[in-house]
Amino acid sequence: DNNVRLLPVDSEHSAIFQCLQGMPQNKALKKLILTASGGPFFGRTRDELKDVTVEQALNHPNWSMGAKITIDSATMMNKGLEIIEASRLFDVEGDRIDVVVHRESIIHSLVEYDDNSVIAQLGLPDMRIPIQYAVTYPDRYESPVGELKLADIAKMTFFEPDYKTFECLTACKKALDTGGTATAVVNGANEEANALFRQGKISFLEIGSLVTESLNAVKTINQKNVEDVLNADALAREFVRRTVNK
Repeated sequence: DNNVRLLPVDSEHSAIFQCLQGMPQNKALKKLILTASGGPFFGRTRDELKDVTVEQALNHPNWSMGAKITIDSATMMNKGLEIIEASRLFDVEGDRIDVVVHRESIIHSLVEYDDNSVIAQLGLPDMRIPIQYAVTYPDRYESPVGELKLADIAKMTFFEPDYKTFECLTACKKALDTGGTATAVVNGANEEANALFRQGKISFLEIGSLVTESLNAVKTINQKNVEDVLNADALAREFVRRTVNK
């Protein structure tokens, strides 16, 4: 209505936004690469996650966030949602969006061009940097955040995500491929399951199972208005509650 641009604030999408500013006129974009910290349970098997407590899931290695988002990081649902967001924000198909686990949270995301050049945005893990850039764009000003000193970081590591263990990530990719209200379904199902886990009513692994099952249980339609999206959200939440209360 106001003919203005949407500017991303989340660190990953801000990083992509910044890297895309060097995109050539022929828009030679090959893929977007989102980085993930891996959360507190990186490297653990499903068997090792069966008895995870809420307190353990809230112990994030790099970021200080609210309880809901911290649990989303532990399940990697947050990264699944970020894939969906990146697809919508930057008009890129899901199969051209990759995720790499980067434990140090120094590289906030990357873009790869057709010549296989990869451009990354780096900085300390502090949300004040992307928030400030969204406010001051296209200008840059002195930041209250400390300077990144790579010699102090010393090394950075990268790993493939474990899509089998962290079901939420897989469910989000499937929802994006399905289209329509499927993305609203996984989001609604996760919000309900996340809350139930924090209340001690379901196990940690049940979050991913319920999000995955919601895709088959709730009919997906091509949304025509906001009401369609809200209805999909409500049906997904109802499915989770009904399944847990059986």
